Amino acid sequence: MTFKKKLSRVFDNDLRTKQWENYVDYLIIGLILLSTVSVFISTFDISPQCERLLHAIDLITVIIFTIEISLRIWVADEIDPKYKGFWGRIRYCFTFYGMIDILSTYSFYVSLIIPLPYAVLKSLRVARLLRIFRYMRSFRILQEAFVSKGKELFISLQFLVIVTLMLSFVLFFYEHDAQPEIYSNGISSVVWAFAQYIGDPGSFADTPPVTFVGRIIACIIGLLGIALFAVPAGLVGAGFSEALADELHKEETAKNIEKLKKVFERKLDRPTGFQVVPPLLSIVDIQARMGMNEHEIIDAVENSDCFRLTNTAIMQTIDEYPNDRLAVEHFVVNTPYGCCIDRNSNVTIVSPSCIADPVIGYFAYYLAKIGGFNYLSRELGEVRPYRSFYKFDDVNAVEGLSEYMADLNKLTARPNSWVITSLAACGANEPAYPAEIEFAAGSKKGGELLEQDDLTVYDITRFKALMDDATEHLKNEFNLTAAFQRYHSLGLNLQKLYVRKLENIANINSFSLTVAWRTSFWDARRIAVAKCLADSINRHIATNKPTEFDKDLKVKKFGY
Repeated sequence: MTFKKKLSRVFDNDLRTKQWENYVDYLIIGLILLSTVSVFISTFDISPQCERLLHAIDLITVIIFTIEISLRIWVADEIDPKYKGFWGRIRYCFTFYGMIDILSTYSFYVSLIIPLPYAVLKSLRVARLLRIFRYMRSFRILQEAFVSKGKELFISLQFLVIVTLMLSFVLFFYEHDAQPEIYSNGISSVVWAFAQYIGDPGSFADTPPVTFVGRIIACIIGLLGIALFAVPAGLVGAGFSEALADELHKEETAKNIEKLKKVFERKLDRPTGFQVVPPLLSIVDIQARMGMNEHEIIDAVENSDCFRLTNTAIMQTIDEYPNDRLAVEHFVVNTPYGCCIDRNSNVTIVSPSCIADPVIGYFAYYLAKIGGFNYLSRELGEVRPYRSFYKFDDVNAVEGLSEYMADLNKLTARPNSWVITSLAACGANEPAYPAEIEFAAGSKKGGELLEQDDLTVYDITRFKALMDDATEHLKNEFNLTAAFQRYHSLGLNLQKLYVRKLENIANINSFSLTVAWRTSFWDARRIAVAKCLADSINRHIATNKPTEFDKDLKVKKFGY
């Protein structure tokens, strides 16, 4: 994580998060209070020594606030993408807190060039006190209440204005003849009516209506004056209750998300000796372990960016008569599209479909981790209808694609780059194929010869050595069958499906590795299978083989 990203998290305006232990937040609050007290003391007759002390306090607080606010403007795009770029920063400066920050701090430097009135400078410094609202939960909830009921408040105001204008004109028609010097035109009656709502400034009540109809209208306007406060107060009160309920719900959901993270505790994989995360956990299993009900689990998953619901039935073939079983999958997220891990390898494991196909991302993750390869996965986005990143010609057509392609180009820019795309096979609508592992590097299904013109692998010798080695070990150690493009392919007319958009495509070897779900999920030896494949890759195509396995594979903890 970059320093800029870490700094943006410090400025999250939430005292309940422990970013840098909230030292920065509490320091800012303390300085705001100190500055306000300093202004208050300056209103008294004080000694010259005290004046110098207050001036020093003002100077120190201004310098610190200047640094803080400048950093806030700098990291604004990390807090919200809409503040990206020059005009995005300008947009941030014109937000409520942005304007308070700038006016209360930068005005000091303006006063060095253009002398500002004493009252203006002191008023702006006192305005710093408004900055504390950023950290106040009650104010944030009240703000949300106004926003949530904004439409209703506007409609009620519209109704009040229209009815008042109508009554004002009727009032003029009846009062003009009785009091022509007072109600000389329509403006006078409108001013009289609206003046009743704001406490009658200007003594308009000294000239009340004298006609019968005018007095009735005055009574109606009096009732509307009550409604002017009663209706908005009721709306805001309802909005406040709803916002408070939402806040409590968010807190409860956050606790449940933390519970979900803890339930995915690493377990010992006995065939390899590695500590690994469970690929899936059923709803019933989570209920039993954490004491959560089904609604709490589903709600936590829906509000989290590292969990998703899946049905294990889609990971069984029509021959196996699958039964529906709702489960939760845990995955890694560190980018806008999903996950990118750079291990400085010439081999990159790509998992473009794990957003739609459960567990295959899990298998690809451990394949990359065990082998010391780079890892790239798409975990976020629209699941249904699912469309692969590679089917969009414009990198800006779908969220996350531009970042994804930028990372993929960076990882494959190294000499002798290999891209291995991990895919799932044999779903609920497919029959079970004899081969559990299948390599594909061309466009035609059944084209099992390596002499094809449309292959996406250029170093045929090393690729064949890799396939032969993996096929032999999978058969001898696990009794698993491997094949080349017998049942699956990269797709007709999409022979460069996984590399066609790369900048240095001519120097990249690419092939897909399709793994049957009965191997990637149902087989208890799945991690050992991933290790077997990783070993074969390291023996034949990896240029910087790791001397030992990642030490994290031996650590027992929660999550990835």
